Amino acid sequence: MSTSSSPGTRTVAPITVQLVGGPTVLIEIGGLRLLTDPTFDPPGDHPVGERVLVKTTGPAVPAETVGRVDAVLLSHDQHPDNLDDAGRRFLDRVPLVLSTASAQERLGGATRELPVWRSVTLPRPDGELLRVTGVPAQHGPAGTEHLTGEVRGFVLSGAGVPTVYVSGDNASLAVVRDVADHAGPIDVAILFAGRGRSPLMDAYLTLSSDQAAHAAEILAAPTVIPIHLEGWHHLTQGPETIPGAFARRHLTGRLRTLRPGETTVVRTGTPSR
Repeated sequence: MSTSSSPGTRTVAPITVQLVGGPTVLIEIGGLRLLTDPTFDPPGDHPVGERVLVKTTGPAVPAETVGRVDAVLLSHDQHPDNLDDAGRRFLDRVPLVLSTASAQERLGGATRELPVWRSVTLPRPDGELLRVTGVPAQHGPAGTEHLTGEVRGFVLSGAGVPTVYVSGDNASLAVVRDVADHAGPIDVAILFAGRGRSPLMDAYLTLSSDQAAHAAEILAAPTVIPIHLEGWHHLTQGPETIPGAFARRHLTGRLRTLRPGETTVVRTGTPSR
């Protein structure tokens, strides 16, 4: 455990983050195991209406080896790069899936809507609670929600654990400022990047590497983990573009990059709040 005893600080337990691949990470926090946007399919084509999204690499961690998952944080269900076929089957083994209203309607089962700026609390093995708060996400330019659909981000917080922001598929720095203003300070930011592009419009649907670095600056988070950078053909920027973008804003010290299958332990002591 990482601790800090200087005035005005609190003791914060470490968390672990493992990149399964694409937008899928396993977060262990306060004794709970949370999985984001399950994608476990092998490479292949995924028709979406009249277009096809192409998955180029499979998961580094197979679904059957993930182990216990206490809840899934599902940013949205309408795009296969955030919930593919094997990911949908994975939901059947999870006691709780937090997502959007439309996902609850379409998926049923354990899926529950987590409205923006509303929270649920999950009991932790240590007797404390983990608060999961729904936050905004804008999956493309303003005014395209009727094309891209509803998306949710999440903030995790609680006694003795870092405050973690999971952006979901978001392309708006204004949304990032909103999260920083209303849910900050953020200790760990997990940012979906990759500069995803859709044939439906001449626009990008997720943060570019430069925007991810700008988001890190806005959030002032000590640790930033960019994900959703590989595995799908429509992602136009890969992990190789991230370090330079963060270096240009003098944020290299905050950057934590992961290869698929890799796990990192985040230790931080943060100001009490």
